[in-house]
Amino acid sequence: MSQEKKGSSRREFLLKTITLAPAVAIGTSGVGSLTAAAPAMAKEPVPSGPQRARTYQPSWFTPEEYAFLQAAVARLIPADDRGPGALEAGVAEYIDRQMNTPYATGANWYMQGPFNPEADKALGYQLPLVPQQIYRLGLADADAAAKAKHGSVFASLRAEQQDALLEAFEAGSVEFRQVPSTLFFSYLLQNTREGFFSDPIHGGNQGMVGWQLIGFPGARADFMDWVERGERYPFPPVSIRGERS
Repeated sequence: MSQEKKGSSRREFLLKTITLAPAVAIGTSGVGSLTAAAPAMAKEPVPSGPQRARTYQPSWFTPEEYAFLQAAVARLIPADDRGPGALEAGVAEYIDRQMNTPYATGANWYMQGPFNPEADKALGYQLPLVPQQIYRLGLADADAAAKAKHGSVFASLRAEQQDALLEAFEAGSVEFRQVPSTLFFSYLLQNTREGFFSDPIHGGNQGMVGWQLIGFPGARADFMDWVERGERYPFPPVSIRGERS
């Protein structure tokens, strides 16, 4: 989240780093096994005003942790004149659902020691922490850093103060007590991207705003007729459940 990624330029950065191929993977099976599916519900009327994430009660994060999460994802992918951001897309709901899956408990990870954080990166992940622990400990450390710097929790700070703290977490210039700030930030950013671009069945990308941003057609059975035409695909995205934006 360096300087060139702020504000509208941050969205440009997203567009440059997201390609159609990863979007397909995320939209179908990429995170399907990692995220609890949202319950089936009747299609809601299209709101006449600006999009807002649907009302959601977190089941894993505490209210304080969820407030942090909502504030942070809103700064990582902010709303602008090109469309809703991560907050409006329900990314916080996506991450909360993700914490109730085997992925979040490291059920499929090799978690036997010894752990050596100084080992070559080629040897893989070297901490005895699973995603649930990284979030719980990291959120506590991040709010402690916000209080130490500004006298208030992260969610209560001004946008520019939140941006500065997120940049410090990313750079590792703020020392966390329980988990490396860089590790916490990397999970937060990765999960925010996933929640913004995955199929709405997982709780995020509500209204398929992420797909509309990059022109991804979603789970359409066939759109090969439009490949290599050199024309912009004219139809709106479709979710796995058949919802249309």
